[in-house]
Amino acid sequence: MASLLEKVNTLVQANLHWLVDQALKQNSIAVFDQYIREVEDNLDDLAEAVATVGGNVKTIRRKYEEFSAKANEYDRNIDIFLKEGHEDLARAAQSKLNSTQRLVETYSQQLEQMQREYQNLMDARLKLEAKLTTIKQEREELAALLELAKSKEITAKTIKSLDGLSGAGDADVARIADSIRGRLDRASAESEMRAATLDKQMDDVLGRDELDSQLAARKARLGLAKSG
Repeated sequence: MASLLEKVNTLVQANLHWLVDQALKQNSIAVFDQYIREVEDNLDDLAEAVATVGGNVKTIRRKYEEFSAKANEYDRNIDIFLKEGHEDLARAAQSKLNSTQRLVETYSQQLEQMQREYQNLMDARLKLEAKLTTIKQEREELAALLELAKSKEITAKTIKSLDGLSGAGDADVARIADSIRGRLDRASAESEMRAATLDKQMDDVLGRDELDSQLAARKARLGLAKSG
């Protein structure tokens, strides 16, 4: 999983200005097509990893909740046995409670780790999808730019005035290339802004869930929980 995230991070951090320069230098968009193929392949791998880890999160959460309920049951039983004078039963229940609480702690740690891994995968997919959208848009623009350059070159050769036209052609190429680079900068900034907003939304949701859980526990202790 770590190697997949490393590959994705490399693709996300790829210098698109360099891709543009290479395409212009080689007079071909092959470098763009290769990058797009790599991104799409890694998006497929990410989708599979997200599904796998997401399933693991659900399984571990179910185990955590199951053993937490058992621990609460043993805890209540100990009080009942002690009140009724069944110390041997209370001792046995206490032993079960201790082992169950250890399992609850183990599942709790696993759940926290898996949720963190799941969120990292989701974040990586979001960033890589944004990068793919940007690069596909710029590929089309660059393809048109290269066709324009080829057209000007053919025209120059045809009318035997290459010296007169090369300046205009170079200016057009430079202008459009600068436009592409400017849009890449803007797209990168917007992607970072969206990722930051997503992180804040997730923090808000996770914080609200924790508060709701705490209030639910307090209501249960006060006898305010809704009857099922």
